[in-house]
Amino acid sequence: MRQSGVLLHITSLPSDGGIGTLGKAAYDFVDFVKDSGMTIWQMLPLGPTGYAESPYQSSSTFAGNPLVIDFEMLEAEDLLPKGSYEPLPVLQNVDFEAVKKQNRELIKRSFEYSYEKLGKNIREFEKSHPWVRDYGLFRAIKSLYNEDSWMQWPDQKIRLRKPAAVRKYKKELADQIDLYVYEQYVFFDQWSKLHEYAKSKGVMLMGDLPIYVAEDSADVWLNPEMFELDEQCRPIRIAGVPPDYFSENGQRWGNPLYAWDRHEADGYSWWISRLRALGEMFDILRIDHFIGFANYYAIPSSEPTALHGKYEIGPGKKLFDRIKAELPGLKIVAEDLGVVNQTVRDLLAYCGYPGMKVLQFAFDAEIDGELPETHTKNCFVYTGTHDNNTTLGWWEGAAPDVRARVRKVLQLKDGDDIVDGMLEAAFTAEADTAVVPMQDLLNLGEECRMNVPGTVGCNWLWRMMPVDYDKVAEKVRMLNIQSNRGKFF
Repeated sequence: MRQSGVLLHITSLPSDGGIGTLGKAAYDFVDFVKDSGMTIWQMLPLGPTGYAESPYQSSSTFAGNPLVIDFEMLEAEDLLPKGSYEPLPVLQNVDFEAVKKQNRELIKRSFEYSYEKLGKNIREFEKSHPWVRDYGLFRAIKSLYNEDSWMQWPDQKIRLRKPAAVRKYKKELADQIDLYVYEQYVFFDQWSKLHEYAKSKGVMLMGDLPIYVAEDSADVWLNPEMFELDEQCRPIRIAGVPPDYFSENGQRWGNPLYAWDRHEADGYSWWISRLRALGEMFDILRIDHFIGFANYYAIPSSEPTALHGKYEIGPGKKLFDRIKAELPGLKIVAEDLGVVNQTVRDLLAYCGYPGMKVLQFAFDAEIDGELPETHTKNCFVYTGTHDNNTTLGWWEGAAPDVRARVRKVLQLKDGDDIVDGMLEAAFTAEADTAVVPMQDLLNLGEECRMNVPGTVGCNWLWRMMPVDYDKVAEKVRMLNIQSNRGKFF
């Protein structure tokens, strides 16, 4: 079936307060997706944000982001004393520091108010989420040491997870661990209710799996043998990409690389657990930087930029054979953007996963992209992604030759709306699935961009202000009808 969807992260929802949450605004957005004839709501990774609040630098690949917990729902369910929650001012950008401060205070108040009466539910949650107490220990120790990276913890015994030290901290920090377990219980309770509501409306939730995990994460601390670390658990080589469209010096992501030989020897059990957990959360899963499974860029950790790395061969077919055997129902979309060589193409063809096409890239003369008429059915087409400018912002900064190419291919005249033209091109493309950022449906400019790759401090902030969903839904319905997409066909 030809289908369509929208890209919007939870934090960008127009919820009351300082950040988008899993509350009423999320349910309203599901209704908007349904009313538009779309069937997919795609979002960014939903783990706890780490460095620079990036959802791609999470402290856990299994945990949920507590900042999107909705406190109005907690009050309504009598899990937080009435009158505890006073919404922060609604701003165009998320004020993460203010949100985090309020979130910590209210989670603690809810924990003190409700933990005992939810005891049975929380024990069942712990059994079905076996990672959660170790994650709670990690978070409790970080809190004890002023949120410093575990690489800087002063107690080397717990930093290196010596058994006696682990037992000691588990005992001393038991109450804090319970608090972080409770926080995750609340997140997953609210998430599962939203997911069930989306299913009831015929809307699939599409998640995002970063290929790498953050250095400062429970994942690396708990599984150091699965990463390229030295005897002191310091990264030997780190991840990134060479110079490209986004950065002339490349991108030095800093994530520790996987020790793929050890993963293979273990039957890729960590990967299976990771994908199983996310497969239970989402109906579709986008794997970020899929090319890294075919060949990945390795940078010595001592290098200040990504200029002097080299490519290594990834796990390739062996990993995905295991995934298909263990998780046959998992629906995966491969983010195959970047340096796509024949090795990457062969792996994608072998797996059979749909890849991605980005129209902004297709029209840029310096990018190896494909125009809409060349798309195959088995792909997802986007006007742009969270890493791109909004289409309006992109157009306003486009070179004259790019503008001329767009007008020629899309048969646009001077005065025609470029954003509408790009939306129509995405919807009418051969690709089975078209997904567009909410910013493009609202015709928003560069000030509403979500991320500028290679930069820190100004990303992940954008919030959508309240909009007339009926008006936007009518526009998208027409696009779906004209292009034979969505629930109308």
